Amino acid sequence: MPAPPLIARGLRKRYGDTTALDGFDLDVAPGAVHALLGPNGAGKSTAVSTFATLTRCDEGEVRVAGHDVRRDAAAVRATIGLVGQGTALDEMLFGRENLVMFGRLHGLSTPAARERADELLRTFGLADAADRKVSTYSGGMRRRLDIAAGLIRRPALLFLDEPTTGLDPRARNEVWQTVRQIAAAGTTVLLTTQYLDEADQLADRVTVMNHGRVAAEGSPAELKRRMGGDRVLVTAPLGVDLEALAAALGGVADADLRQVAVEAGPEGGAAAITAVVHALDAEGVVVDDILLRRPTLDEVFLRFTDAPAAAAAAPTTEGGRR
Repeated sequence: MPAPPLIARGLRKRYGDTTALDGFDLDVAPGAVHALLGPNGAGKSTAVSTFATLTRCDEGEVRVAGHDVRRDAAAVRATIGLVGQGTALDEMLFGRENLVMFGRLHGLSTPAARERADELLRTFGLADAADRKVSTYSGGMRRRLDIAAGLIRRPALLFLDEPTTGLDPRARNEVWQTVRQIAAAGTTVLLTTQYLDEADQLADRVTVMNHGRVAAEGSPAELKRRMGGDRVLVTAPLGVDLEALAAALGGVADADLRQVAVEAGPEGGAAAITAVVHALDAEGVVVDDILLRRPTLDEVFLRFTDAPAAAAAAPTTEGGRR
C-alpha cells in the first residue's frame, strides 16, 4: 500500500510570544480535497509551510508520502506542489513562457518543459491565451496559470493556500472548476481557506482550526449535522398570537423576528414543510413566509472558532509562498 499523502502529529510552533500551532494533528486521505478552515491567525498557512518544508516546527512530526519533512526534505519537495497566496508569475512573460520557465527551474529539459506547459494550458482552458503576456490576463486566468505552475512536476500532493482571495465570483468559479479537475485526475489537494462556501463546494473533508489546534473535523455534511437538523421557519403577520401559533406547530417562538422555528425531525425538511402547511391550514392562519433552513458551515465556523462570521469573507493576512 502506498504511504498516506500527509500525516502530522503534535505540531507546535511559536513566533516569540505568539503560538501559531499548538499540538496540531492532521491526516489527509489519498485522492481527497481536504480543506483547512479557520479565521486569520488560526495557523493554516504556518501548517502548510511546515508540510512544504518551508518552516520547521518546534515540536512534532510530519510525513509526506512516507517522507519525514525534517530528515528528507528533498524527497518531500519532489512529491508536492505549492501555490501560495501571492502569484509567482512574471507578468511580462507570455503564459507559455511562464510555465516553461517553471519546468526548467524544476529540472525538466526544454522540450519536456514545453510539452508539459502545452498540456497544462489545454487542461485549464488557457491554450488560446498561451502567447499573451500575463499582464493581460484576468484575475481568474492568472490564478489558473499559477495553479498550473504548481503542477509542472505532476505532484502527488498539491497545497493551495487561500487560492481565491481577492477574486470576483466569476474568477472564483473558474478556480473551483480547476480544483475539481485536479482532484478528478487523482492529485490529492490540501486547501486552506476562510471562505465557508469554498470548503462546502470543494472539500471531501474539513478541518476547522482555531488558535493552532483542531477545533472540529469531518465531511461538510458531518459537520453540519453536528449543528442539528433541518428547521422550518414560519414568519407570522402582525396580529397573530405567536405563542399560540408556536404551540399549534410544535415549534419555538422568536418574538423579535415574529418567527416560529419547527425542528424537521428524522423525516427531513420536505416532510416538515408539508406538516407545517397542514397545521397552518387547520388553524386558518395565513403567514408571511415559510422557509426551510438547513445547517450551514457558517454555524460550524461560529461554533468552533472565536472569530466573527464576517471573518469568513475577509482577505487573509497570513503569508504564503510557492
